[in-house]
Amino acid sequence: MSIELHHDQLTDPVPTGRQLHVGRPNLGPREELDRLIDGIYARRWVTNDGPLVRQLEDTLTQRLGVRHCIAMCNGTVALEIAIRALGLTGEVIVPSFTFVATAHALSWQGITPVFADIDPRTHNLDPSAVERVITERTTGIIAVHLWGRPAPVGELQSLADRHGLQLMYDAAHAFDCTVGGKRVGGFGRAEVFSFHGTKFFNTFEGGAIATDDDELAATARLMRNFGFSGYDNVIHPGTNGKMSEVCAAMGLVNLDHLDTVVKENRRAHTTYTNLLRDVPGVSVVQPDPGEAHNHQYVVLEVDNDRASRDGILARLHANDVLARRYFWPGVHRMQPYASADPKAGERLPVTERLAAGILVVPTGPSVSDSDIERVVSIIRDAVDGRP
Repeated sequence: MSIELHHDQLTDPVPTGRQLHVGRPNLGPREELDRLIDGIYARRWVTNDGPLVRQLEDTLTQRLGVRHCIAMCNGTVALEIAIRALGLTGEVIVPSFTFVATAHALSWQGITPVFADIDPRTHNLDPSAVERVITERTTGIIAVHLWGRPAPVGELQSLADRHGLQLMYDAAHAFDCTVGGKRVGGFGRAEVFSFHGTKFFNTFEGGAIATDDDELAATARLMRNFGFSGYDNVIHPGTNGKMSEVCAAMGLVNLDHLDTVVKENRRAHTTYTNLLRDVPGVSVVQPDPGEAHNHQYVVLEVDNDRASRDGILARLHANDVLARRYFWPGVHRMQPYASADPKAGERLPVTERLAAGILVVPTGPSVSDSDIERVVSIIRDAVDGRP
């Protein structure tokens, strides 16, 4: 079983007993996966644009309503390839309130991530904050659809067009989510998905670039396979970003059962919302009404003037509930970014406040209503100061 560990879980003793943790993989029926793996063995075609990868890409293209979906070995490599395919250089504006891979994908390629603040309601990039940090070196914007709530796509596109900037999205949280009734995947020049084992939809490990741009898609396909165009014909710099057949098999199985996962996620989100409604200083972040949402995360905002986020976290960990402080302490406080821009926090007041108050609790099909009742009881005791 894959568990995504926070750094403080690597040093502190991990409790024993039945644990609940954030990011437990959603896995479709084993017998369905076994049938597809039998086919992989029979064909002896395990990677290099195999038939299951192509089937997954075709299925995702239709589901997302885009012209192209290019499967990748993971979401971070997909980000790096999309960034390079777009020709980004110099400075690119990103939120600090995100997983560090969003910034690392830029830094890895010699591009400077410039952090802009976020909207306190949506937790997504604030277009006015983005505009304030545009310079002559800015070539693009990478917005994040945080918690599956889409970023302000219309405002950001207008801003990018006005300043002549490239716009792409880190859509790692937003598979099967909509904005204005349109599925995430076709906004900006490209959108990048993560299919990591902890994500709502997973392929064990994987990712994808979705785009309506034919030229960009062709370049990304070249880049994910060392720049090969046909046998022994390299025409572009590239890397190894290919998805394997076994990962595609897991994706195809999981897609067939995704509606059940959504139903269970929604059930858990509703139960948490109802049980926490009267807990002082703790509120559950809600998706935008009227839009499709995967409910991948149950996100709590803790008012540290009325309750202690870290006190609640410690109490949960002590009781085998491995909740997480997403996204603490903010990428701008991690290296190498903290040294490169030590005063970044001064222009990121909303990011700083939210990073100190956000707590993500276990959810998903493996978390029962009785589990949630236990989690909420622990939170109540922590808030009320009961031992």
